[in-house]
Amino acid sequence: MHAHVPPLFSALRRNRTGAFLVIAQIAITLAVLCNSASIVARAVARIDRPSGLDTRDTFVMIVEGLSKRFNIAQAEATDLAYLRALPGVAAATVTNGRPLTNDGTVTQLRRTAAPSGSNPVRTSMLPVDEQGLSALGVPLVAGRNFRANEIVAYSPAGPSQRPAEIIVTQSLAHALFPHGQALGRTVYEGRKVALTIIGITRDFMGPQFGQPAYNAALTPQVPGKYGFYELLVRARPGRRDALLRAAKRHIAAAHPDAAVAFTQTLEQAQRLFNASSRNIAIFLSAVTALMLAVCCLGLFGVTAFNVSSRTRQIGVRRAIGARRRDIVAQFVAESALILGAGVVLGSLLALALGQWLSNHYGEPRLTLAPVIGGTATLWIVGQLAAWQPARRAARVAPSVATRTV
Repeated sequence: MHAHVPPLFSALRRNRTGAFLVIAQIAITLAVLCNSASIVARAVARIDRPSGLDTRDTFVMIVEGLSKRFNIAQAEATDLAYLRALPGVAAATVTNGRPLTNDGTVTQLRRTAAPSGSNPVRTSMLPVDEQGLSALGVPLVAGRNFRANEIVAYSPAGPSQRPAEIIVTQSLAHALFPHGQALGRTVYEGRKVALTIIGITRDFMGPQFGQPAYNAALTPQVPGKYGFYELLVRARPGRRDALLRAAKRHIAAAHPDAAVAFTQTLEQAQRLFNASSRNIAIFLSAVTALMLAVCCLGLFGVTAFNVSSRTRQIGVRRAIGARRRDIVAQFVAESALILGAGVVLGSLLALALGQWLSNHYGEPRLTLAPVIGGTATLWIVGQLAAWQPARRAARVAPSVATRTV
């Protein structure tokens, strides 16, 4: 085997520029392929994550005041009474955020009041009343729900106006207290706002701001100072669209100093939320496939050029007894050398690019699995690209080749 290696390098040196360009092309393609595969896999995983919500039957309406005469507290109470009296409504609550969107509030919770006592956990917060859990379609797994006398109207006056209770998801409870029971414990929003965990729910997605998807919490508040409020309504199965139309007409007519600024079903919100991940996956897959095709064309071109420029050499080898499979093996081996050099360089480049993406964009570090998978894919496709020119070389007849002397 060793005796056949030096001639391979000698043959490649005759077209060193083409070989080096293809090696560089393979390295860049492999680096892009590995990191794109990792990003696409995460995007698909994001799309496949369950929301934990009743997206099929739930909708949101935003009511916005148009003048200072608009009494938000009174309007909220009137709208909730109307919605809850409708026969097709399972539950309704008032809030200032929407699950599965970037509309809402994000904060940081700690186990201790002192910042140095524990690491902050990034959390999306949804203020709701006693029907909030039912409106979201989320069950409790431990503890209790809010009581009507615990609901407070939000005011920026100070901590005394803030609620004292909180309901958290299972993921958030584990993030706050990984080695202990979270129910009944106190967490802190800032240094002064203490919140007692009175309930733990099944995981669901609240407003999304790049924090872990299921780190969500509910507080017993109704918005009173924002100039707008959002009505979150869960309908009985099959009644959502009819209720949305009726509620929109009634609430728009009931408040002359306000307007229904926006309506959306959680099903629509989920589609929009997944659209960015889906577009990223499609775009990166298309770009990577194109780069892989161009890389294979480059390897095909180098092998084809070597075949056409060495017709005489092939003929001589065939005349002295070389079999067709020997000719195929020679050109496939030359392709393997180019692929091997490109794969080694590309693996190092892929890891370096993955580290750069992690440092600058917060992407998880590239693992070895995409590198191994990308290397195997590129190797197989690259060898297939070189197979056809190698077979054409093997079909050169000795008599035709020797006449070119």
